[in-house]
Amino acid sequence: MTAHVLADTGALTGRSLRHVLRSPDTIITTAVTPIALMLLFVYVLGGAIDTGGGGAYVDYLLPGILLITIASGIAYTSYRLFLDMQGGIVERFRSMPIARSSVLWAHVLTSVVANLASVAIVIGVAVLLGFRTGASVAEWLAVVGILALFTLALTWVAVIAGLAARTVDGASAFSYPLIFLPFISSAFVPTDTMPAAVAWFAEHQPVTAIVDTVRALFAGDAVGSDIGVALAWLVGILAAAYAGAGAMYRRRTG
Repeated sequence: MTAHVLADTGALTGRSLRHVLRSPDTIITTAVTPIALMLLFVYVLGGAIDTGGGGAYVDYLLPGILLITIASGIAYTSYRLFLDMQGGIVERFRSMPIARSSVLWAHVLTSVVANLASVAIVIGVAVLLGFRTGASVAEWLAVVGILALFTLALTWVAVIAGLAARTVDGASAFSYPLIFLPFISSAFVPTDTMPAAVAWFAEHQPVTAIVDTVRALFAGDAVGSDIGVALAWLVGILAAAYAGAGAMYRRRTG
């Protein structure tokens, strides 16, 4: 049974990835806005921001930009799933002897691959802007793991949006608050520079813990308790979104 599910998921993921490869502009488009924000903050606003660390501002900035990249990219998952639901592809798949869960997992795995490709592009541009890291191989693997888990968790949120949407615009609009969330975190400025109420929110929302963890890993510093908080948030979001998406999918497909 497990082999059957894996085979079906692999086949449908291959289908979705071929669609992405035929239209690589989706990956490039996902990277354009974060790169533009990075250029803006590094060359226009960065000189006026004191992060208290003494390093290059692009080093401080990059973790938040990577999260924005992923938050932007998952909208395509919601959009593609919405088109499959509306176009009758899902109904056609249901008439075939394939595992029901493989339809959603194919979209999710495609999202992880496509978004990590966009992240790689953004990191490449950051290097050109002066980003440097003292991270070891193990720390780089930890960064990739956290970003992949972040992508996986948000993609299941995107699946819920794609299943619930009634219009194309509605399928992708859910991502706007997720893109905005890093701006009220430690992604761009230290939280202790914010007004008390804003600082409290910034310090207790998931993005700050994730950003601080990735920043510490890039710097080769100890991550402290931030990584535990970040993983707790990500696993909690993933579990809730996965359960919600599964329930909604069963309702939509009968």
